[in-house]
Parts: sequence; C-alpha cells; structure tokens
Amino acid sequence: MSDETVANRKVIVFQLNNEDYAVSVQQVRSIERIQLITRVPQTSDFIKGVINLRGVVTPVIDLRTRFGMEKIDFTPSSRIIIVFWGDMEVGLIADAANDVMDIPESAIEPAPETAGAASADYIEGVAKTDDRLLILLHLKRVLSADEIKELELTGDSGHDRT
Repeated sequence: MSDETVANRKVIVFQLNNEDYAVSVQQVRSIERIQLITRVPQTSDFIKGVINLRGVVTPVIDLRTRFGMEKIDFTPSSRIIIVFWGDMEVGLIADAANDVMDIPESAIEPAPETAGAASADYIEGVAKTDDRLLILLHLKRVLSADEIKELELTGDSGHDRT
C-alpha cells in the first residue's frame, strides 16, 4: 500500500461568457443571489456598486466589465460570489455559480499566453477535468493596487468606522 495521496484543490466553479472559471473555496465566504446594488458615484466602471450584506457594506465588482466582456442583463442564474480580499470582503458578479469541485493538482497547468478574455496576469492556471477546462483565477492580481484602494474606500473594508 502506498503512502502517497493525491493532492486536490477544492474550488468554486462559476461561469462568465460561457467559460468556466474557478477560485479556491478557501477564498469564498458565500454565494448570494443578485440583490439591490447601489451605484457609487465616481468609481471605475467595473465597480458595480455596493450591497448591504448582513449589515456590512460590501463592494461588488462586475467581472465581465473587468475582463472586457460584453455586458449582459442579470438572469435568474446570476450570482454574487463573496470572496475574502485581504482584510475585506468583495462581491464578484458571475453569470452563474453552481459547482464545487476537487481538482487534482496534477490536472493544473500554467496559464497559457491567452486564456479566454481574462489577462494571463489574472490566471493562476488552467485545469483540465473530464470534458471541461477551468480557468483558475489569481484573485490578488485581478485588481491593481490603486483599484484595491478604490474598493477599500467604497466598502466597509472590514474596519469599524465609529
């Protein structure tokens, strides 16, 4: 009997523009249905606004806009994926989010030069599973340092503002 165990990575799979993306479940707090998003004036286009999530003002990013994809209206499948981003929580709008998968580390390959609409900088790797290709997002690289500061000013950023 072998002591070797296959290392797996558990991910949340979501869709954008008919492509499958994934983020580590350790980075995800919750998956929410689309709710009222309040636009914040003078913010970048990809910052859709803020939501009141259980009493916390949470900034929401439209990943389609951030990745230069065509804008579409929300559907009943649209979701807001609440992720941990440093010391704050941020919502990511996805076309759908309905899968949790275990991906063997051996199935993950380095990011190709171009992998869909997302810049290779944002991509941690690509996983081949069964008949699917999953683009693994590197969340910390989706936004620049200046854009992260803008988000912190938009939401509660995990700090008490009394």
